[in-house]
Amino acid sequence: MKKTRFNDHHRKLGAKMIEFCGWDMPVEYKGVIEEHLACRRAAGLFDVSHMGEIHVTGREALAFVQHISPNDAARLSPGMVQYTGLMTAKGTYVDDMLVYCVHPEFYLLVVNAANTDKDFAYVQSVKGGYEVVLDNASDRYSQLALQGRQAIPILQPLTDVDLAPMHSFTFVFGKVAGKECIVSRTGYTGEDGFEIYTLDQDPGILWDAIMEKGLPLGLQPVGLGARDTLRLESKLPLYGNDIDDMTTPLECDFKWIVKFKKGDFLGRDVIVRQNEQGITRKWVGFELVDKGIARPHYPVFVDGRPYGQVASGTFSPLFKKSIGLTYLPIAKTAIGTTFEIGIRDKRVKAVVVPTPFYKRDY
Repeated sequence: MKKTRFNDHHRKLGAKMIEFCGWDMPVEYKGVIEEHLACRRAAGLFDVSHMGEIHVTGREALAFVQHISPNDAARLSPGMVQYTGLMTAKGTYVDDMLVYCVHPEFYLLVVNAANTDKDFAYVQSVKGGYEVVLDNASDRYSQLALQGRQAIPILQPLTDVDLAPMHSFTFVFGKVAGKECIVSRTGYTGEDGFEIYTLDQDPGILWDAIMEKGLPLGLQPVGLGARDTLRLESKLPLYGNDIDDMTTPLECDFKWIVKFKKGDFLGRDVIVRQNEQGITRKWVGFELVDKGIARPHYPVFVDGRPYGQVASGTFSPLFKKSIGLTYLPIAKTAIGTTFEIGIRDKRVKAVVVPTPFYKRDY
């Protein structure tokens, strides 16, 4: 089982460790609810070194990124980040990813931990005649995410990067706690914050320095458990639950990442056709009307008949109720529409609600 370079830190903090996608990772330290609320109210520090990083370099780096992504990477200048999908020829997801434009001949793709090897094999398989070099650099990177309204007060004293002027979805190179890093204003919680990447082989000082600065401001280390509840409240998709190789960006409400006018890309013809004909199902948020907690893969019933599964579901630590995400027939996606979810041997009532469930107010 793989270990991140912060593994000893997690164990010293008494984290509950689990196997996750082949990694030995902390699922919680003091408990999911406490960590979740700490991130919403102050800040949370996440070890996300298990994420994958793929370098795309070469004369045709931009053309290749354009080939595999429905978004328009030509809009990126050096220092900008873009959310997009890694597309199949069927117009569905191999994965979702962030594209960092280092310069026009160097793009950094950040992909999900569970998919890193699959994604790298896939981009190699569709490289064709593009003059690019593909490098799975995942094992060389360590990554921390500092998320929450106290992120700037915590991080600013530790870095030579001027954080406040940074726009969302931008990044810079700079030093954090003396280590060379990439600092990006991105995250996966719905909060403001930063993701910090380093190639340093001894990055533990980053964790220690951030925790020391952050503890007086309410910072807590956060495990995978609260990472999942935080992203769900903000309606951020999880590959394998909410999106997969059977899902198109139009169905999961991500039409905004599809730039039809940019030219060809993998799956474009399928997505164009779907856009013209209309989708038959859509990803929606719901909350339970009856008691219970809707977990992933619980069966969904529409008009009394089976229709798919819960994609993501949990008890919201912030709203104190059961919320979730699922796909429903397009005619049943209006706010206020009711349907049922099978929980053990009962069917409980759920209602379609506006999303995201949580949107920050600062």
